[in-house]
Amino acid sequence: MTQQEWLARDFYAALGVPSTASAEEIKKAYRTLARELHPDANPHNTQVVERFKAVSEAYAVLSDPAKRKDYDRTRRLFRSGASARTGFPPEAGTTTTARAGSGGFEFGDLFGSRSPFTVGDPLGGLGDVLGDLFRRAGTRAASARPRRGSDVETETRMSFREAVAGMVLPLRVSGPMVCTSCHGSGSRPGTRQRTCPHCHGVGIEDRARTISVDVPPGVGDGQRVRIPAQGEPGLAGAPSGDLYVTVRVDPDPVFARSGDDLTVTVPVSFAELALGTVLSVPTLDGQVSVKIPPGAQSGRTIRLRGRGVAHRGTAVGDLLVTVEVAVPPELDHEAAEALRVYARAEESSGFDPRAGWAGRR
Repeated sequence: MTQQEWLARDFYAALGVPSTASAEEIKKAYRTLARELHPDANPHNTQVVERFKAVSEAYAVLSDPAKRKDYDRTRRLFRSGASARTGFPPEAGTTTTARAGSGGFEFGDLFGSRSPFTVGDPLGGLGDVLGDLFRRAGTRAASARPRRGSDVETETRMSFREAVAGMVLPLRVSGPMVCTSCHGSGSRPGTRQRTCPHCHGVGIEDRARTISVDVPPGVGDGQRVRIPAQGEPGLAGAPSGDLYVTVRVDPDPVFARSGDDLTVTVPVSFAELALGTVLSVPTLDGQVSVKIPPGAQSGRTIRLRGRGVAHRGTAVGDLLVTVEVAVPPELDHEAAEALRVYARAEESSGFDPRAGWAGRR
């Protein structure tokens, strides 16, 4: 491709994005098109292969901030008047008052000894800009300068008890990876110049893979786990980005969590609190017995040391057991009569449950 042909290409149009698109929008558009146009999904379709190459070329320039800046600047310079003086076709909607001869030429002629531009030319040193751009840009991602791959984020969901205990989680992810044929070089193995037939010189291909994520004990809802070097691959041998997995934890029907402490509410009867009792309370690894002293109040919390959430290298939290009176919705005749007898005895003893409350004496 000549330099003139290179500049005449609209890389934004190739990706289907406006020239004001953000880096994230450009990456998203490339991913979508790369999956849709990948030769593996369109065997024997030469038109799709050519478009895949064009999309890859466009992404190689627009994904690099320095190359994109030079590309945009050069296009603006030519729109401002270079088309009338070089024989380039103007963009749609542009009117020119003069046009050079119809014969084609290379940029080497334009900025060589026959160039009409001088050091003080109104295009602001366009020759230097283009020379630097062509030296650095290339047309494929594999020829780009080394650049670390982007970090990738995903989510996974697990039960409350899995999150507390920790686990090794198999995670299925898909996205750009280093080409398995050319190992990211973009060239056919054993050659320097021949384009890799598998990724068509991009050095990257989309594929799915399963990785093992070591979720540490005690991970909380919304917490992120970092897996180094499992993000998008770097360009030209640069390291890959990282993968960040956000953990979503389902609530548990029995336990709740407060930091490293577990909390559980145990329903009890009035008689159990008044007379005292021994309760069987669930923990993460079985049942334990908890003694409730006579006269304990509803809402009292008893702390069981070392029965909470464990973190790597830190102390284990506690289990906080809260007792709460459960009132029967209905009473049969015998129970109701017995309760009335108790209420009269309670009143005779002078007990007032609201004594001292709201200023009462």
